[in-house]
Amino acid sequence: MIVHRRAVTAVLAATTLLLTAGCSSDGSGDDSPGGGTGSASSGTAPGSSPTRQAAEATPPAKGSVKVLRTVTEGLKTPWGLAPLPDGDLLVSSRDDGTITRIDGRSGKKTELGEVSGVSAAGEGGLLGIALSPDYASDHMVYAYFTSDSDNRVVRMVYDERKTPGEQLGAPDTVFKGIPKGFIHNGGRIAFGPDKMLYAGTGESGDTGLSQDRKSLGGKILRLTPEGDPAPGNPFPGSPVYSYGHRNVQGLAWDAKQRLFASEFGQDTWDELNAIKPGGNYGWPDAEGRSDDKKFQNPIAQWHTDDASPSGVAYAEGSVWMAGLKGQRLWRIPLNGTQASADPQSFLKGEYGRLRTVVSAGGDKLWLVTSNTDGRGSPRDGDDRILEIQVS
Repeated sequence: MIVHRRAVTAVLAATTLLLTAGCSSDGSGDDSPGGGTGSASSGTAPGSSPTRQAAEATPPAKGSVKVLRTVTEGLKTPWGLAPLPDGDLLVSSRDDGTITRIDGRSGKKTELGEVSGVSAAGEGGLLGIALSPDYASDHMVYAYFTSDSDNRVVRMVYDERKTPGEQLGAPDTVFKGIPKGFIHNGGRIAFGPDKMLYAGTGESGDTGLSQDRKSLGGKILRLTPEGDPAPGNPFPGSPVYSYGHRNVQGLAWDAKQRLFASEFGQDTWDELNAIKPGGNYGWPDAEGRSDDKKFQNPIAQWHTDDASPSGVAYAEGSVWMAGLKGQRLWRIPLNGTQASADPQSFLKGEYGRLRTVVSAGGDKLWLVTSNTDGRGSPRDGDDRILEIQVS
C-alpha cells in the first residue's frame, strides 16, 4: 500500500571486470556459504550510447586513497550521512533512532534529537538521511526508517535555534508501506540531479516481491519531495523506477547524471549496477551476470568475503563503494556506464566494516565505519567518520 500525506506536486568492446566477492545480508553471511575468488565478468551499459561513452574521459586504471584525518569517533551504529552547507555533517544512528550533528572541523558531536516512530531490530531502524533540495529555505531533513509496521520516508524541520536534543520537528510521513523485515530493509535515500527523491528498498526476505512491480520491496523508487510518484517514471502512476533488486544499499550519480546502485547478493555475487529506468535487475531469477536478455547485468560483481556493499559515491571518474563484510573501500573506474578497468580495493581491514561513503567535493570523500552494528569485531574499534582523498 502506498500512502501520501501531500499530493503537491558501450564502450565499443566489452570490458573485463573483477573477480571478487558478494554478501548475503548486512555483511554477516547469514544466508551465504562464504567467500572465495570471483570470475571475470563484463557488464552491459544500460541506457548509454557507445558513441557518447567513447568520447568520455577515462580515469587511470589504478587509483589511490589517502586518509587525511579522523573527523570524529565514538559513534554508535551510524548509518546515514548528510553533509550540511557549512561543512558540518549529520549522521543517523540506526539503533538509537537519533540524528547527530558533527562539527566538520573539531569533530564535536551535538545530538539534534530522536526521530519518533523508529522501531530498530535486526537490519532495521533509522537508516538513510538526506537534505531537502531546498534546504536553504525549508530546513527539511528527510529520513528512511523502520517503524512497527513498515519502512517509510519522513521529513522533519531542523531548527538550530532550539535546545540541542529538541531541534528536530515532528516527522511528517511523505511515503510509507515499504515492506519491513529483520533483514533486507534497504534504506538508502538521495535526491538526484532532477531534485527527485530516490529510495533503495529491500525485499525483506520475501524474494517474490522483487519481480512484482506492484510491490515496493526490492526496488529503487523515484518520488517527488512530497512523496508522489515522480513525473516521467517508467511505469505510469507508480513510484517504481527499477526492480528485480535484492537489497539496494547505495545510490550515486556520475558527472553525466547517470545513476549507479549497489546491492547485496545471496550465495554468490554482490553487485554494482548502472540503473536504467524500468530495468529488471534479475533477483531472484538471476544473481550477478545472466545470459537472460530481459535482465540488466551488473557492471561489476564480487564474492561474499570481499564486498557486502553498502554506500557508494562518485568522485574522480570512479564509483567508490564501501564494503561491510569485505572491510574495504572499492574503486570502480568508469567509461560511461561500464567499468574501464578491474575494481581496486583500499583500506582492507584497517578500519573494520565500512558502511557509508559520501562525496565531500572534488577528490575528497567522507567515509563512515560500522563496527557497532552487532556484526563488527571489538578489535575493529568504535565507529568513526574519516575524511579521505582519492584519485
